[in-house]
Amino acid sequence: QVQLVESGGGLVQVGGFLRLSCVISGHTFSNFGAGWFRQVPGKEREFVAVMGGGTTFYSDSVKGRFTISRDSAKNIVYLDMNNLKPEDTAVYICASHRHPFATPYADRYDYWGQGTQVTVSS
Repeated sequence: QVQLVESGGGLVQVGGFLRLSCVISGHTFSNFGAGWFRQVPGKEREFVAVMGGGTTFYSDSVKGRFTISRDSAKNIVYLDMNNLKPEDTAVYICASHRHPFATPYADRYDYWGQGTQVTVSS
């Protein structure tokens, strides 16, 4: 059974930094695609950053500020968030699928975590 568990969220001031971690267990495929999405109450889930097959994609709103990476030995996916803005406030959710490519489309993902809250105060 595949499980994704996020951690690292919290309250941070504008311009600050947070590192989110997603531990993925039970995945039987190597080089699988994984990524981060975020959601605000009343809005649709939004793609943030994804990786797979040696490729990464970032949404325009976070490009240059956020970095997605993976520790393959430990099956952990990270999201480093720099220069945080109030509009980055959301629940950040880790996701994974069974194919070796990156995709920003949420409906291509098979597994989801519960999410971790990130709040940026001004």
